[in-house]
Amino acid sequence: MAQRFHQRAAELHNLAAHSHSAAAVAHGKEDHLTAHELSQQAHEHSMNAHKLAEEIAPKKDKEERQDVRISERTD
Repeated sequence: MAQRFHQRAAELHNLAAHSHSAAAVAHGKEDHLTAHELSQQAHEHSMNAHKLAEEIAPKKDKEERQDVRISERTD
């Protein structure tokens, strides 16, 4: 399940990178309105990826602590 969250966070980061690239192209064509909209979209994707990563981190830490406790009992 955590793998799915990591994959989604990676997809959001890729979407943000693509939006940044598209914004740079639009800006180079002096289409500042489109560039601004794409930059906002990139920011939104980045923020969503960050929020998802924050949700993943506590779950992953908890799983790792449980794995350590289990391995301590079996050693």
